[in-house]
Amino acid sequence: MTDLVKLSDFLVTGDKDNAIATAKALLESGTAPLDIINNGLITGMSRVGELFKEGEMFVPEVMLSAQVMTETVATIKPYIKEGEMVYKGKIVIGTVKGDLHDIGKNLVALMLENNGFEVINLGSDKGPNDFLAAIEKHEPQIIALSALLTTTMPMMSKIIEAVDKEGLRPGVNVIIGGAPVTQDFADKIGANGYSEDATGAVMLCQKLLHP
Repeated sequence: MTDLVKLSDFLVTGDKDNAIATAKALLESGTAPLDIINNGLITGMSRVGELFKEGEMFVPEVMLSAQVMTETVATIKPYIKEGEMVYKGKIVIGTVKGDLHDIGKNLVALMLENNGFEVINLGSDKGPNDFLAAIEKHEPQIIALSALLTTTMPMMSKIIEAVDKEGLRPGVNVIIGGAPVTQDFADKIGANGYSEDATGAVMLCQKLLHP
């Protein structure tokens, strides 16, 4: 078993200490930092996504794996040369106004980050003006809206209307998700896509930006 495979396994099991130690050993042996990220960590995170989708891992375990990846990448980053790290795209994510639920949205943000996207997490209780300001400041290719309450779902439509009114689409894709959200609702309000879980959100963003 190679050290990259071991690193991938440690990520899946949420073993932070061994993951970081293995990453350091790989660096010392001359393995390129991006190879460690792409062929060790991202490979492991893809497995986590598959296990989550199959019901063999649950949200707390996925979040632990994601946190291990975040801390291991932080260990590797100082060794990456400036301009060497290329992101797949930039995404602004937030839970809509009136809704304070954060766990699902944070899981999606972590999964996106750990699959090579640059993510700006606005937090919760965010309305049209918050997203418009974030689009102006960060120039993302995607904004991701989360709602966990049926009463806050209409806010998704208001945010999309605001983005359309400012003429920001098709340059900015809008995707939505959350427990009460459906594909039919996404179609109805003119979203570019919908996902029922974090793994699907990663696949959706990859499809939208790299068809």
